[in-house]
Amino acid sequence: MPPDKQYIPEFVGTVTKYVFVESPDVTPQMLVTAAYEISEGVMIKETCFGLQITGMPGEVSEIITELRKLDPPHIFVKDRGYPPGDTRRCRANLGGARPGYYGHEFEIGLVRYISKGLEKLGTEDNKYNYNPENTLTEKKKLPAEELVKIINSEVS
Repeated sequence: MPPDKQYIPEFVGTVTKYVFVESPDVTPQMLVTAAYEISEGVMIKETCFGLQITGMPGEVSEIITELRKLDPPHIFVKDRGYPPGDTRRCRANLGGARPGYYGHEFEIGLVRYISKGLEKLGTEDNKYNYNPENTLTEKKKLPAEELVKIINSEVS
């Protein structure tokens, strides 16, 4: 590979995470403001879905833990494969939307359903009685009647 085409990483040893918010109570702007208040030396960039954080793994993890406390069932975290400004993926070099943007747009449409399930897990009428300390040790088959009910509830 010619020296002028060789990739030289700018942020060696760092991780980049997306923090998505789909909440009736917390906006991306509120999330970014909270992140700026608790971060030191970590790169934070606001996005239309929330923010991205680039920094040392421990620092990024601590910030995300604090941010998720704002609205746990409505804040989601995802790894980003490339650091900000990476010439291999940056839209400034490629033009148009970043290739992963359309995936984010699709995913943000799904997370409201995940949020609803997460909220349900914490309620008394949760028929699944989720308890992380009491995990299943044997697999049980889903009765066909239950599967039909699930399908019918999704269709109607």
